[in-house]
Amino acid sequence: MSQQQDELDPPFEILEPAEWRGPVVFNSPHSGRIYPRAFLLSSRLDLITLRRSEDSFVDDLAMGVVARGYPLMRAHFPRCYVDVNREPYELDPRMFEGRLPSFANTRSMRVAGGLGTVARVVGDAQEIYDQRLSIDDALRRIENLYKPYHRGLRRLFSRVHRDFGAAMLIDCHSMPSSTGSRDERPRADFVLGDRYGTSCVPVVSETVETTLRGLGYAISRNKPYAGGFITEHYGNPAAGLHSIQLEINRALYMDERRFERSPNFNRLAADLEALADRMAAIPLEELRPYRAAAE
Repeated sequence: MSQQQDELDPPFEILEPAEWRGPVVFNSPHSGRIYPRAFLLSSRLDLITLRRSEDSFVDDLAMGVVARGYPLMRAHFPRCYVDVNREPYELDPRMFEGRLPSFANTRSMRVAGGLGTVARVVGDAQEIYDQRLSIDDALRRIENLYKPYHRGLRRLFSRVHRDFGAAMLIDCHSMPSSTGSRDERPRADFVLGDRYGTSCVPVVSETVETTLRGLGYAISRNKPYAGGFITEHYGNPAAGLHSIQLEINRALYMDERRFERSPNFNRLAADLEALADRMAAIPLEELRPYRAAAE
C-alpha cells in the first residue's frame, strides 16, 4: 500500500487563485489519470480500456478559471480505482472475498450497474478484475483517497461560503459523444444536472444554460444526467450552498479514440472561463440563505 500511496502523492490538488473574485468553486473528480501499478497488475483490462471511464482532460479544460479568481479541485486517482461521486460505501458483495460491513450499501442502482465506490466494470460493462478483491483493499481506498477528497472539498466549499455568504459548486464531468446505439440521437454539447431543481436556486441553472447557449452550444437539462452524489450532497440552496453538474460532450474537445486534445480544446477552455465570470456576476442576495428560504 505504501507504494500506491507514493504513486498517488498527492492524491488530489486544490488550486487556489491569487485573488478570489466570487463564490464559485470548480471540481473535477473523475479526470485522475495516475493508475497505481498494483491496480494495473490486478486488472484484466489494458490501460486504454480502463481510461474509457476517465473524464479525460476535464481538469485541464477548467484550469483557466484559477487565474480568473476561482478555485479548482481535481483528483489524481482514476474513478475506476475509487469513485468519489458515490456514497462512501456503495459496494458490490460479488466483488469481494468475505462479508462486507453491515453499513455498506449493496443494493443501489449504481452498484447493480457495476459502478459503485469501487467499480466492477468500465466502458460497455467490461469487468475490471478476474478475481475477487479483499475487503481491506476497498476499505483502504475509501479511507486513504475517498474520505480525504471529500474533507478537502467540504473545507473548500465551506470557506467560500463563509467568505461570500453563499457558494456555488460546478462539478465538471465528460460524457462519450455516443452510447453506440444506432438509432441514438446526437447528444447535447452539455448536460446540466441540478437534481431537477433541488441542488441550486433557479438563477444558477438558468445562468449556466443561458451563457452556454449564447456561446453556441446545444444544452440538455437533467437528461440523461441529473447529477450524482456530489451534486446532491453539496447542494443545499436553503443554506446558500448551490451545486450543479456539468457534463461535457467529449467530441467538443478531444479525439475519443486516441485520448488526445482536439483543435477546439482552447476555445472550450476559454468558454468555461467566460462561464465562471458569469456565475460570479450573479448578485449575492439571490444566492444567500434567506433568499432561498423565502422562495
